[in-house]
Amino acid sequence: MQAIYDVLAPAKLNLFLHITGRRPDGYHLMQSVFMLIDWCDTLHFERRSDGHISRTDVFDSVRSSNKDAVDEPLPADDLCVRAAKALQRACGTSYGVDIRLEKRIPSQAGMGGGSTDAASCLLALQRLWNVRLPDAELLTVAARLGADVPFFLSRGHAWVEGIGDRIRTIELPSADFLVVKPAAGLSTKAIFEAHGLKKDSETATMAGLIVEDVLHDQMLMSSTFGRNDLQSTALNLCPEISQSLDWLVTKNLQGRMTGSGSAVFAQLPADSHFLSCSTELSDAPVGCTIRLCSNLKSHPLIGW
Repeated sequence: MQAIYDVLAPAKLNLFLHITGRRPDGYHLMQSVFMLIDWCDTLHFERRSDGHISRTDVFDSVRSSNKDAVDEPLPADDLCVRAAKALQRACGTSYGVDIRLEKRIPSQAGMGGGSTDAASCLLALQRLWNVRLPDAELLTVAARLGADVPFFLSRGHAWVEGIGDRIRTIELPSADFLVVKPAAGLSTKAIFEAHGLKKDSETATMAGLIVEDVLHDQMLMSSTFGRNDLQSTALNLCPEISQSLDWLVTKNLQGRMTGSGSAVFAQLPADSHFLSCSTELSDAPVGCTIRLCSNLKSHPLIGW
């Protein structure tokens, strides 16, 4: 059994995000299609025999060779560490782990960066520690870490409902996207506490998505089906989001915010010149991070 693993943790985009209600306990109900993309963090795991869990942020070694590296430290007890400790408690192992994290997915972007790292920790550490929790128990551990973590355990694109706990894996056609992350971030807490947040969208169906020919025409973003109910609130809190969306319009692209922001994205036509002409990005808003991404066929850790 190997004592070292290197794994990828992919980001997600929300093709749409509807808030359909709120439970008595304060949790919001939602519907969304979560899509995996090839913007990934890399996690390095080395097993320890003393039960100790540590995480090191890798900056200097990637700064010169990887322009996408996120050059800011994470909290000491971030989701990676919390996921490792939760799994350690749940399975009763005496093993520990040293985690080295190369952070590329920006934080406060609505792209699930912390959640995907936590999910990859749960998957990789089960193999590294030679333990295996039943699926239902693993999902319970994941849900306690964060609402998006169970999705990343599904290992594929998904139709997600409820509080993120009702997950139906779906297939999506291959597509390319332009993702724009403004320099400013936006916290999920600030969005959901904001006055005027729409919380009563009508319930949508998978059939509605297909009827609108979103999947049939391989245009996964539809102007007639779906929206992000958090977007209007986010625009008031973070003007940089509007600037990014307006810039996409100048490129004849229809953008939409992902998750709780602040990143926005637009699907590229199959014959888009963006795939071969980087000069199109030269007039982008100052300070933003832009990346051409493709959706994944499946999670890199499928089968783990």
